[in-house]
Order: sequence, then structure tokens, then C-alpha cells
Amino acid sequence: MTRTAAAKAFTDLVLTLFRLNSEIVSTGDRMTKDLQLTSARWQICGQIEHAGESLSVSQIARKMGLQRQTVQPQVDAMAKDGLLTFADNPRHQRAKLVLMTTAGRTAYRSALRRQVVWSNRISRGISAKTLAQTNDTMRELLERLQAEAP
Repeated sequence: MTRTAAAKAFTDLVLTLFRLNSEIVSTGDRMTKDLQLTSARWQICGQIEHAGESLSVSQIARKMGLQRQTVQPQVDAMAKDGLLTFADNPRHQRAKLVLMTTAGRTAYRSALRRQVVWSNRISRGISAKTLAQTNDTMRELLERLQAEAP
């Protein structure tokens, strides 16, 4: 079976994305280590912050494209570390809502300030248009992959 030029380019893109993701996660972990955050914890805080409503662990996981079983241990550890707390969920007796504590919100906002400096530095010299086009392409590929999922 012969790969088309587009299929080869797509495969090369996927391999680069794997490396890029690994580097972004490692950088995020280093950037937030002193805040009791990791990239995964930072993402959880972001989901809570931007939801506009309280979320359960399952809802957070879905928004991150992950399974609840993957997110639950992180949420539990964050609660133990005082970054998150739980509240009763009026829609579901067992699925508690996850809330950021003052310490969690402070850590999250500190991480965001660092991210602004980092993203300004990393994107220097690349046009906003180029980055937006790249994002549009990646979003289209994501939608296609999600449409194919069983």
C-alpha cells in the first residue's frame, strides 16, 4: 500500500506533535514545580477556572479528553495538597463537585503569569497568522479523528 504525500506529511506532523507535547509537558512541569502544580494539575485548574460552573471529576476529564480514572488520582492529590476541595453535587449524590481553594487559585494565576512570559518568548518571530493557521489545521485534524472514533 502506498502512502499519499498528504498521508506522509500527516504522519510526520503526528511524530512532531508527539515530541512537541512531551516538551510542552516537561516545560510546564518545570515552570510550575514550586507552585505544587504539574502540567496535568495546571490543566485541571484551567478546566475548573474556565468552565463557568462547578464540575465533577468526570466532567473535567471529558473536557480534557481523558477518562475519569486518569484524572481522579490527580484531583485527590490536589485536594490533599490544599489546592482543591469538594462540594456536594445537587445533580448527583456520589459525584462531588471540584472547586479550587484560595491556594489553588493563587497557584493557577501564578502559573498563568509565567505562561504569558514563556509564550511571548517562544512565539517571538512567528506571525500570529501562521500560528492561527497551524491551530486551525490541528483543530480540523482533531475533529476528523474524533469523528472516526467508534
